[in-house]
Amino acid sequence: MVHPRDNNESFILKLIREELEQSPFSRDMCTRFPPEPNGYLHIGSAYAIHTNYTAAQRFNGAFHLRLDDTNPRKEDLEYVHAIMEDIRWLGYDPGDHIYYGSDYSDDIYKAAVTLIKRGKAYVCDLPPDELTKYRGTLKEPGRNSPYRNRSVEKNLELLEKMKNGVFPDGSKVLRAKIDMASPNMNLRDPVLYRIIHAEHYRTGRDWCIYPMYDFAHPIQDAIEGITYSLCSIEFKDHRPLYEWVLNELGIPEPPRQREFGRLSLTGVVTSKRFLRQLVEEGHVDGWDDPRLPTIRGMRRRGYTPGSIRRFMEEIGSIRAHSMVHISLLDHGIRQELKDQTISVMAVLQPLKVIITNYPEGEVEWLTVANNSENEALGERKVPFSRTIYIEREDFNEEPPKGFHRLSLGAEVRLKGAYFIRCEQVVHDPVTGEVMELHCTYDPLTKSGTGFTGRKVKGTIHWVSADHSVQADLHLYDSLLLNDDLPENGEPWSSIVNPHSLVTRKDVRIEPFVKLALPGQRFQFFRHGYFCVDSKSSAGNKLIINRIVPLKDTWNRE
Repeated sequence: MVHPRDNNESFILKLIREELEQSPFSRDMCTRFPPEPNGYLHIGSAYAIHTNYTAAQRFNGAFHLRLDDTNPRKEDLEYVHAIMEDIRWLGYDPGDHIYYGSDYSDDIYKAAVTLIKRGKAYVCDLPPDELTKYRGTLKEPGRNSPYRNRSVEKNLELLEKMKNGVFPDGSKVLRAKIDMASPNMNLRDPVLYRIIHAEHYRTGRDWCIYPMYDFAHPIQDAIEGITYSLCSIEFKDHRPLYEWVLNELGIPEPPRQREFGRLSLTGVVTSKRFLRQLVEEGHVDGWDDPRLPTIRGMRRRGYTPGSIRRFMEEIGSIRAHSMVHISLLDHGIRQELKDQTISVMAVLQPLKVIITNYPEGEVEWLTVANNSENEALGERKVPFSRTIYIEREDFNEEPPKGFHRLSLGAEVRLKGAYFIRCEQVVHDPVTGEVMELHCTYDPLTKSGTGFTGRKVKGTIHWVSADHSVQADLHLYDSLLLNDDLPENGEPWSSIVNPHSLVTRKDVRIEPFVKLALPGQRFQFFRHGYFCVDSKSSAGNKLIINRIVPLKDTWNRE
């Protein structure tokens, strides 16, 4: 069934719909996502998954996850499990459609034999550096390999010996026989198979030759009945090779490769190679560092699957490599959390306040709403006592015009509690720094009692000193100073923002968070949305990550 076009149809869906209207396939619509298990998924991977998954859904098709595990030196079972977990967490569950490229080894080898028999492939003995020279440049055509005209029988013999482990790594490759003068470098007799003597995490030592992705990819698609191989834009120049392989193998109703733009975000790194450098050189706290755009990092920071999917829907299908401002991603998580999280009072830079006319030793439990926009989240009790903490920035001895918070002789409302008036300021005798405030409260101004007397312009948050929970707060900013990546050996230290992670010690939070679970999210009044760190919080040590501020503060163009 081909759906009619809707007004919000992306270019990639429009392209597929128009092609399907010509009924090129006798099978159902089917897409795939083929990650290599040599690292963790990131936001760019999520975009590719989203594109393939939603296209399959749109046309009542199937979505396959295929692990591209044809390079035993780089791949690991750890990454396989992580990829599966991340895809399911994102909400793009392939169900039973999980496949491994290595399971098609016999079929791919048979395809290589078929190409040799048809005079379309040959074994080449050129060493890697010579092979590169023979390919030519973008301005100069390549040269035929001296081994290009070997007989079919000799090529079959050599390929079998390669498979049987007779030759060392790098000594021979199997190449397609296409056109060394082609303006497309991918068609200049590309390598199809190389020799790798290494243990494979699934097949062990069964194989010592492994196919290149450009050769394995179309064959795997054909075996699985894929109709659309939706790839990022850098594979556009590879499409002629994809089609050449399928054509030379005589695949009926061959899959179609179509491309979409590659996604990058301002202030972060989405190149797997550069991500690995950041991790291995210790610039970040592992692959799940909350400053990284890996799915694991975003998950640890507190992003939700829904907010990431919302972001994907917002940007739609892009045609070229696009740099998207990260504020669009942050907007998505704010929209999702604003009426789903409990709003908690947290004091990031505590200033002690003693309420001199409040009885010593007395504790009053005040009722406050959990979320002013969602009554269904209910209410909670907050302890009020003689000694409290407020934000240091909420007091000013010499308040500027328009300052509506606390100053000497002025009055403010404590959120959910009483009016207080500052009567005295206590300074450090050496530094002159404000150490504590002595205030009085008006018991008639208790919130929720219908008090209609005098009014104050300012409301500030607070926590009870004796009941508050201590925590370390991680505040995140852009990982990079700009969007330029290192060139010519430039060190990461000159590019990484030294203030991308700021830790606030001895933050005071109301006791409601004492029993918070790792990954639990809150809104901290005036400060933004936060998440209990799932990796660092243990025992009595509470570490909380800021997901996003209440408004965009990155100020990046």
